[in-house]
Amino acid sequence: MTQADDALARKRFFAITLMRLMGAAFVMIGFILIGGGFTFAGQPADRWIGVAIVLVGAFDFAAMPLLLARRWRSPKEL
Repeated sequence: MTQADDALARKRFFAITLMRLMGAAFVMIGFILIGGGFTFAGQPADRWIGVAIVLVGAFDFAAMPLLLARRWRSPKEL
């Protein structure tokens, strides 16, 4: 593995890690919004916005790292 390949792998690892962290943050913010921890647009709109943020965060946390890893997979050498 060359130094350029190592740097690219490190950048991709950090991108996947940041995707998971942002997904977890979205889920937490969405639950706070659903619970009425802070007001964004007033109830019941806050509840629906919170649900949307939780769903986006769950997708970012669970599915996006898998999709990125599949996209960035090294080609099989024969």
